[in-house]
Amino acid sequence: MIPLSIPKLNGNEWKYVQDCLNTGWISSAGSYVNQFEEMVAKYAGAKYGVACMNGTAGLHMAQILLGVTENDHVIAPNITFIATLNAIKYTGAQPILIDVDPTNWQMDLDLLEHYLSNQTEIRSTEAGNFSFDTSTNKRVRAIMPVHVLGNIGDMNRMLAIAKTYHLDIIEDSTEALGSTFNGKHAGTFGKIGVFSFNGNKIISTGGGGVIVTDDEELAKKARHLTTQAKVSAMDYIHDEIGFNYRLVNVLAAIGVAQMEQFPGILKAKKAMDAYYREHLNEVGDIQFQAIPEGANPNGWLFTFSTSRMRELLAYLNDNGVQSRPFWMPMNQLEMFKNDIYITKKDVSASVYQNSISIPSSAGITPEQMETVVKTIKKFYTLVR
Repeated sequence: MIPLSIPKLNGNEWKYVQDCLNTGWISSAGSYVNQFEEMVAKYAGAKYGVACMNGTAGLHMAQILLGVTENDHVIAPNITFIATLNAIKYTGAQPILIDVDPTNWQMDLDLLEHYLSNQTEIRSTEAGNFSFDTSTNKRVRAIMPVHVLGNIGDMNRMLAIAKTYHLDIIEDSTEALGSTFNGKHAGTFGKIGVFSFNGNKIISTGGGGVIVTDDEELAKKARHLTTQAKVSAMDYIHDEIGFNYRLVNVLAAIGVAQMEQFPGILKAKKAMDAYYREHLNEVGDIQFQAIPEGANPNGWLFTFSTSRMRELLAYLNDNGVQSRPFWMPMNQLEMFKNDIYITKKDVSASVYQNSISIPSSAGITPEQMETVVKTIKKFYTLVR
């Protein structure tokens, strides 16, 4: 079976993990944690990085840092991995779901702007000016764009919209390490960005994440809260409710080794993306995810749409090519079906029904890619 997306672990991972085991530094106190967060922040062009146990924890922490409460809304796209919405719910806030663009599958900015201009009003409060949803009377506190599949939408327009309506931007960049828009790295457009290093990401620590920001106070606060808000190196004194969210040293050691290899992995991912686009072009009714002008995605997980998705899905998995359907839209999940959903044509439903992800591992070989393409082409000859 050609796997869908597994890490490439052929650098110094074992050496650095063994160093942790030999020295006993396996928990959150250890040099690899600091080194990993510095490497990620530097690569992304951010001033500060704070390593945490996973991307979900990072998204939760980002909202806490910006003051999101149960009296707030947070805007998110309707097509995303569930962690985005779970993190919003952890704060008690209510999501506002925005349908996606039919070509690039990122948040539809026309719908976003229409919602904000027609269903919110700006009010002055003691804490400043904020937009409020006129139907719920709740503050619209932040917007959480998701760089779906490592692609990236028009962030200049997103910034302009956020400024007009007094929204903080928390970038869910969990899939987008290595992705840029107009040369600026994903995760660095808003106040806070979050990367994920889950087992299937472009590089992996098994489980882990990094919060990035240019705000020194936010970085200090993040580091404090993710280590149980402990204020004394000696005594067990804590000054507020904290979280056990810090990444452990042994996993950070894997991350350091992965970051050392990242330029080569990113180059290979882009080559894979180009190969699939060339060799699957005009095969059956396949349509690729569009890349917006100015975007330079990392090619994390190659996904395309076809009206024969379910048939192709079964055929590929039956013939040694591991493939998966796309995420179910958030508004179709029981937990979120009553949340506000802004849409005109429910593009999300169509994207979900027709999209399939194919093998995209960091170490996928040319022979494996050729097999994937041949298997897909054979399917379309059989179903004519």
